[in-house]
Amino acid sequence: MTVVVGVDGAGRTHRLDEIVAAASRPGGPVAIRIDPPLGTVDELAIRLSTARAEGCLVVVDDAHRLAADLLLTLTAAARQGLTLVIARRPTIDSRELAELDEAVAAKGSIEQLRPLDVDGVAALVASVTGRPCPPARAAEIHAASAGLPAVAAAVALAPPGAPPDAPSPALVARVQRRLAVLDPGTATIARILALRVELVDAVVAVAADVGVDRLAAGVRALRDEGLLVPDGEAMIPAVADAILADLPPAERRRIHDAVARAMVDAGSDLGAAATQLRAARAFTPNAAEVYRATGDRLRFTDPAAALGWYDDALDAGAEPPAVAAGRAEAAALLGLSLDSSADAAAADASRFALVDGATAAHQGRAARAAEVLVAAGPPGPVLAVASLMGIGRPADAGRAARATPGPRGLQRFAAAVLAVAEPQSAVPLLIEAAELLESMAPTVVLPDTPHAVGAVVAVMAGDAATAEHLLDRALAAGVGGPVAAERHRLLLAWVRMRIGRYDTAVAELRRLAEASLPGRERLLLAALAAGIARRSGDIARLRDAWTGAEPALARLTVDLFATETLEELLVAAIRLRRPQRVAPVLGELDSIVAGLGRPAAWAVAVGWIRLQLAIAEEDGAAAETAARELGALTVTGPRQRAQCAAAPLWAGAISGAVEPDAILAAADDLAAAELPWEASRLVGHAAIRTTDAAAARRMLERARELSSLDVAAADGRPDSVGGLSEREVEVGRMVLAGSTYREIGSRLFISPKTVEHHVARIRTKLGATTRAEFLAALRAVLDGSDQH
Repeated sequence: MTVVVGVDGAGRTHRLDEIVAAASRPGGPVAIRIDPPLGTVDELAIRLSTARAEGCLVVVDDAHRLAADLLLTLTAAARQGLTLVIARRPTIDSRELAELDEAVAAKGSIEQLRPLDVDGVAALVASVTGRPCPPARAAEIHAASAGLPAVAAAVALAPPGAPPDAPSPALVARVQRRLAVLDPGTATIARILALRVELVDAVVAVAADVGVDRLAAGVRALRDEGLLVPDGEAMIPAVADAILADLPPAERRRIHDAVARAMVDAGSDLGAAATQLRAARAFTPNAAEVYRATGDRLRFTDPAAALGWYDDALDAGAEPPAVAAGRAEAAALLGLSLDSSADAAAADASRFALVDGATAAHQGRAARAAEVLVAAGPPGPVLAVASLMGIGRPADAGRAARATPGPRGLQRFAAAVLAVAEPQSAVPLLIEAAELLESMAPTVVLPDTPHAVGAVVAVMAGDAATAEHLLDRALAAGVGGPVAAERHRLLLAWVRMRIGRYDTAVAELRRLAEASLPGRERLLLAALAAGIARRSGDIARLRDAWTGAEPALARLTVDLFATETLEELLVAAIRLRRPQRVAPVLGELDSIVAGLGRPAAWAVAVGWIRLQLAIAEEDGAAAETAARELGALTVTGPRQRAQCAAAPLWAGAISGAVEPDAILAAADDLAAAELPWEASRLVGHAAIRTTDAAAARRMLERARELSSLDVAAADGRPDSVGGLSEREVEVGRMVLAGSTYREIGSRLFISPKTVEHHVARIRTKLGATTRAEFLAALRAVLDGSDQH
């Protein structure tokens, strides 16, 4: 006695035939087959009596389809000793079928039909097609059919030359027959599952307009019908294709729409819902709403993905004004141009004004940014504060900061920017604003970040370490989106170049060689290229940098926070004989600083530019004038004090009046104020103009020490050890050997103070904060170089 259990199409009938064939005997029939539909109980009793008399098996196919009284009659016969072999679906849905199953299994066994493996599919396909099935084709059919024999056979019988993705007509016909006998709710469930969208039960039930209890019964019915993968609730891939191929386009759109609406109503995860609807190519009004909402959710955190979802929403029929503002925000964060079509302009004027103002700031048009943001709704005026301070309008900036409420992080940023006239006071406030903004979910496109402004102001305060810290944090947190990330990376390269670490700048120049950047960052990139060219003495590179700088200077994209950036470009203009570009920019900077009340730190920055321009032209008179103007300022910051003290000595050296000891001391102060390139240039200029040979040697040695990291090394041309210069390697080895600064100086013919400077620079390059860390890091670098 045997019970054969399997879904429709699993081969139940075939297995019964095998059992009958195995029990064959000479001289008479081995079995009497009973297949639904069957007649009355009396007719069944006659056949059972015959089987008993002739000693035959009673083979019952599709037992689940028999009426209750017939099942009871078969159960009685089994209990009386008649040998039965029955086949049924996995689901036992009646008491009578359960009793028959128990009676047969009690005296025999239950055989569960499992899906075919790839080899089994290959054998089946060969038998139905009459030709061998290659392994690749067998694997393909196995994946499409989930190993269900009836489905595999139907797939294998696809007409020759049919498109690879076209369902087999035999399979379509089989699926049509199966769906025709199902109740409407179960058939709808099948069509929803055919979309192959991962949905929770509640969503499927709502989309199919059935209760959750009905859903479970419907899924069981579909599994028994052989439409689902074994032991799962997903549709067999080939069956799903056949169902969808048979659906009219309008009906398919209706089902997609019902699924999308159910997802939204059920509060499904928008990202997952949108991904699944996209995979199912759902383009209906409700799918459009899911796509739009997904774009809105991602526009600040993943703007590139958001643009894709907005495009899908439009393709699915969303009205352009519904997605226009979100698209504009995502585009601005990617540094793309703003959509200013009529549909976009009609969508949300306030949001578009905020985007327009931020984009103007990214392009370096601070005045335009301020104008648009002040006129926009909240938090526009608060966002305008940085631009207003940047163009020298502190009174307007103060009014904007107080005009309307805004998120706490933006308010704190505005308050910090109001203090930038005094860099040392503003830096802690900007750090606080940066930390607060990092903890908040973004809600607007930022014209600038507290991290970027903080880095610029920290450099003015002679605090490059804080500038690097702020920029590293901004990059790690993704503050401001991709467009701000480019700004943060470029500023980080700028900060490091200013303090004599050129590797980051060179890497950024390579990375962005073909990039398209907003105007503000194009100016910064050009200044970076000019700075590297200036420090390497590469006039060809300087000309290339000027190609990117000149258009920006022609537009007078000048604001307070670009002051030091502009120094490199203006010096380049003088070196390349483009003096007509200089005066307008200096005039704008003078006006901005005057608008702020001529705060000393920024006045020194502009005065220092004039000094550097005079030096580049070797104009002693202009240098003397710039030095006098700097000397007349009352300064408090150590960086500004070092600049003001060095200015008259440098101006004197240009005219041939060299004071070696004073110049060396001033150079040390500049280096300590994180201006090592300027310190090196000051000593170098003096060395070649002095008539004292001994003093010239001393100053040239000091100039070499101050510019210890050659730009060429950052370019990767000569070998370097952990970023250390050859002289720094020498000093490092002696430090590890236990030599004192005096002993090292005597061996290298330099002063102990110079040795101290070398050690400080090595410590900075290695990132060591304690002596133990310093020695360990130095040993690791130098021991590694020895092994090479």
